[in-house]
Amino acid sequence: MEQMLAARLHVPSRGLRLEEVPRPHPGPGEVLVKVEAAGVCLSDVHLIDGTLTPLLLRGDTVTLGHEVSGTIAEVGGGVTVWREGQRVVLHAGEVRDGVTYTRGVDYDGGWAEYALSAAHALTPLPDAIPFEQGAIIPDAVSTPWGAITTTGAVRPAEAVGVWGVGGLGVHAVQLLRTAGACPIVAVDPSPTARERALAAGADLVLDSADPELRARVGAVTGGAGLTAAFDFAGVPAVREQALKALAPKGRLVLVGLTNQPLTVQDGTRFSYLQQQILGHYGSDMPVALPQLLALINGGRLDFSGSISGVLPLSRAAEAVERLEKKEGNPIRLILRP
Repeated sequence: MEQMLAARLHVPSRGLRLEEVPRPHPGPGEVLVKVEAAGVCLSDVHLIDGTLTPLLLRGDTVTLGHEVSGTIAEVGGGVTVWREGQRVVLHAGEVRDGVTYTRGVDYDGGWAEYALSAAHALTPLPDAIPFEQGAIIPDAVSTPWGAITTTGAVRPAEAVGVWGVGGLGVHAVQLLRTAGACPIVAVDPSPTARERALAAGADLVLDSADPELRARVGAVTGGAGLTAAFDFAGVPAVREQALKALAPKGRLVLVGLTNQPLTVQDGTRFSYLQQQILGHYGSDMPVALPQLLALINGGRLDFSGSISGVLPLSRAAEAVERLEKKEGNPIRLILRP
């Protein structure tokens, strides 16, 4: 039986190990993809540090990686829409019996030489888009895109705030610019992150520790406040700060994941102003991926600057450590088998 290299997480011990495992073969309705690029996400870090735990995983070990691109190596029975050699982006998850399973969390992902996918959980990758850029679209780009266009329903000329300008937040700023939001306010304690937000198209950047933050938001919005605010940090204090900066009928969209409780300090004010808090997770892949790939292919978006480094799969643990410690303030590190 052919073997392949994979970076596997043993969930009970939170140990990440490089292992030789059997190369999978596609069953009916499946395809096997030769992985060309796989993103390293903060969610992967949180799976390793124990902050996140798979809910639907069968067994106790999983190959990480939910941001994956590659070429089709083999097609299973009954698959007619794909052929060997096609360039593809794998969806970050798939729906099974009405339940969303996340790749690299609830079933084996793309930190490996090959990855299995349901035939319906793929999107063609245009030849002009490099594998590295294609790989990050299913989460780092499509998650903020879904939060902005679907959950947050941002309209042109709406005042919007982004808290946390990391791997997802910096793309949110770029995507909000494309969607016509104005002004765009980005909030982050890191000077480097704030500079990055300006380069991505933010109109105003603020330190979350600024005691005048609410007044500055008021000044740039004509006293109205923010129509929509997005929490990409997953930090309770951020959520409380964002709520205070919202306009009447404003909406706070929670994108960053945390197991900490959500507190609304002044419930009467919140209700009187008819504000909303909306939870967001992932995106509608069959809709979001073709939209984003078309925008990239058409020259409307460019994420080449988001690739902060490319490492071989054998250095997966190093990539995780670099992201966890924010060495060089990476947006996205890529693993290549």
